[in-house]
Amino acid sequence: MNYKRLFMDNTYVFLTIVTYKRKNILIENIKILRKAFEECKKKYEFDIFSIVVMPNHIHMILKPAKINEYPKIIANIKIQFTKNVNIENEIINKNRESNIWQRRYWEHTIRNEDDLYKHLDYIHYNPIKHGYVKCAKDWAYSSFNKFVNRGNYELDWCNFGDKNNVLSMKLD
Repeated sequence: MNYKRLFMDNTYVFLTIVTYKRKNILIENIKILRKAFEECKKKYEFDIFSIVVMPNHIHMILKPAKINEYPKIIANIKIQFTKNVNIENEIINKNRESNIWQRRYWEHTIRNEDDLYKHLDYIHYNPIKHGYVKCAKDWAYSSFNKFVNRGNYELDWCNFGDKNNVLSMKLD
């Protein structure tokens, strides 16, 4: 199957990378994942605008110096992680592919500022959506607090705990 990717210079790309069969291996191997990103940065020039690492997937907004290199960046991160992680029952198939990552990944070229903010919110809401935390600030594997420090978000953004407490009050 041929995939057509949009390569627009000087743009951000929203990416979702998922582990094979959604195995929960990323958080328990977060140091290896961080090292994979560091090694990739030695080879390719890119900025990670925002990111969230979940147990079995990653969402990020990437800005590569050369837009046509983002597929190579993703491949390199996957390779670096795979080379250094020790996963029980890892299998390498005839195409030299591991069963650590799904073969494909989701990409979306950010088209404008509104699109950027929608994807930024999606990234930072993801740990709440999956039930890992009640507040975005409580997920350690996210760029959320970086954006709070910059003044882009309030610390209690998307805190549903307060709303749920109010709704559960008995007022009669």
